[in-house]
Amino acid sequence: MTEPIYLSSPDVGALEESYLISALRSGWVTPFGPDVDAFEQEVAARVGTTGAVAVSSGTAALHLALLGLGVGPGDVVLVPTLTFVATANAVSYTGARPVFVDCDPRTGNVDVGLVADLLQRLRARGERVGAVIPVDLFGSCADYTALLPICAAADVPVVEDAAEALGATHLGRAAGSFGRVGALSFNGNKIMTTSGGGMLVGDDAALLARARHLAHQAREPMIQYEHRETGYNYRLSNLLAALGRAQLARLDEMIDRRRQLRDRYAKLFAPVPGVELIGAEDSDSNCWLTAIRVHPQRSGWHAADLAAHLAEWNIETRHVWKPMHQQPAYAGAESLLTGAADALCAEGLTLPSGSALTERQITFVLGMIDDFVTARTAASST
Repeated sequence: MTEPIYLSSPDVGALEESYLISALRSGWVTPFGPDVDAFEQEVAARVGTTGAVAVSSGTAALHLALLGLGVGPGDVVLVPTLTFVATANAVSYTGARPVFVDCDPRTGNVDVGLVADLLQRLRARGERVGAVIPVDLFGSCADYTALLPICAAADVPVVEDAAEALGATHLGRAAGSFGRVGALSFNGNKIMTTSGGGMLVGDDAALLARARHLAHQAREPMIQYEHRETGYNYRLSNLLAALGRAQLARLDEMIDRRRQLRDRYAKLFAPVPGVELIGAEDSDSNCWLTAIRVHPQRSGWHAADLAAHLAEWNIETRHVWKPMHQQPAYAGAESLLTGAADALCAEGLTLPSGSALTERQITFVLGMIDDFVTARTAASST
C-alpha cells in the first residue's frame, strides 16, 4: 500500500454532495440562509439544548462563550493543560489569564480534585475566576458528575470544550450540554465536518443572543451600518452548514465505525504487556481518536518507536497533545501539576481512527502494528 493513511480524514460522499448542490442552487451562498438556521436547530436537538449559534470555528465558539460570560482582563480561567492550544488561546483573546490544571492519568481529562483545590487557592488569593473549561479529550466526556457540583459551589460557570466529543455522552447526557454553554468543532479532522466551522450550544438564551450579535460584527438592527462595540466576523456560511447537515444525518453511522475500529485496536493490544488504551473504559465515547499509552519499562519499546515504524509505511500517527504548560507561548503560566499530562505526552500515541478508512487500510494498519509488536517481543525474548 503506497497511499498515505491519515489519522482522521473527512468522511464525505454522495449525501454531502447532494446537500451542497441543493444549497448552491438555492442561491444562499452567504453566511446566512435556511441551511444555517436548520443546522443550528438540528445540532441543538441532537445535543439536547434549547439553542445553538453556528460560527466559523470551535475556537470562535469558545471565545464568544467567554465574552458572553463577561470574562475579561483581570480574570483567570481554569484550563486543562492537556488540550489543543485553541482552548487556552480563547482565554487569551479576552485578556484573561489561563491557569492550567493537570489531568487524570487514566483518561487524559481534567483532574477534578485538582480543580477543587485550585478554586479554593485562587479564591483565598482574591482572584476572580471567570470560568472553568473542561475538555472532552479524544471524544470522552470529562467527569461532570464530580465537576459540576464543585464549580456550582464556587459559583464559577462551566464552559464545556466539546470540540472533539459530539455524539459522546456522560450518564446518558450528551456532550456539549454540560455547564452554562458548550463549544463544538466541525474542523476537517473531527467526528463530522463542515470543512471549517463550530457551534455554541446551550440553554442560556441571553448568552446565545449575545454571542450571535458579536459573531455578526456586533451590527445593530438598523438600516444604516451601526456598531456600538467591537464585533467579530465569526459567521458560518450557508454552504458549509449544508455540508454539516448531511454529516449530522450520518453521525451515528460514523461513530459506530470508529467504535468498531477502537474495539479492534483493543483486541490487538490486549495481550501486549505495557500497552493500554487511554479512556478504554468509556463505552459512551464517540471514539474520535483511539489513543494508546505505552509503558516502556514493561513493553520494552516506546510510543515513538511504533510511530517511526508506521511512518515508514506512510501511516500517520500523532503523539498526545503537548501540554500547555510546556508550550513556549504560555511559558511561566500558573499551573497545578502532578506530572500526569507530561507522562501521557511522552508515552501516548494516537492511531488512525477515521470512519472513512477502508477495510483494506484498516487491515494494513493492524498488520503493520502486529508486525512491530511481534518483532519487538521476539527481540526481547532472545
